[in-house]
Amino acid sequence: MSGQTDTVHRRAPLSRQRILSAAVALADAGGADALSMRKIAQGLGVVPMALYKHVANKDELLDGMIDLVVAEIDPPAVGADWKSAVRLRVLSARRMLLRHPWAAGVIEARLKARTAPTPAVLAYLDSMIGILRAGGFPVELVHHAMHVMGSRVLGFSQELFEDASGREPDPDALPPEEMAARYPHITELAMAVAHDRESVVGPGCDDQFEFEFALDLTLDGLERLRSAS
Repeated sequence: MSGQTDTVHRRAPLSRQRILSAAVALADAGGADALSMRKIAQGLGVVPMALYKHVANKDELLDGMIDLVVAEIDPPAVGADWKSAVRLRVLSARRMLLRHPWAAGVIEARLKARTAPTPAVLAYLDSMIGILRAGGFPVELVHHAMHVMGSRVLGFSQELFEDASGREPDPDALPPEEMAARYPHITELAMAVAHDRESVVGPGCDDQFEFEFALDLTLDGLERLRSAS
């Protein structure tokens, strides 16, 4: 009976979901460096070429893996205030990264390689912006808050929020109207934030301002904690 079950399992139709799940399991066991189409195919009991019917290349595989693990982050807590809702989601993101230690490095690398985050990351950022807006934050303060939190919104500590205007357009980017419909909060933020093209730091965000804003916010928080101790 066991042999029949194994045969049925081996003959289960190959799908993008099965490939991504197998890739995540492989990376969980040995890190992102352990990933290869050959190893994934071997684990699924298929030839490597069969994988390419569902994922075009390794970059597409990595993007799909990111979306798969980001989907594990808890949805916003119903009825919670903005601070609790943000904190709970960030801690959920951190738990996700502890389950998948390879993910932070892959997310950071893929964000540098792409001109826009993957759909699941975009949806997550959009919802986090929405929490802040619903909590009464004006859009300019949301912009600065996203810089301050950086990739902490995804559970690690590198810069994530990138809205510089000098990047090459993404050929696979959604049309503006579809982008606005799918990610309304990101679109609002992008449309509302004006940048000085004559700034000494160049077009895009004023890095000096964002650095000082984060520094002052951190120092204010430390002062509050010092006063309370």
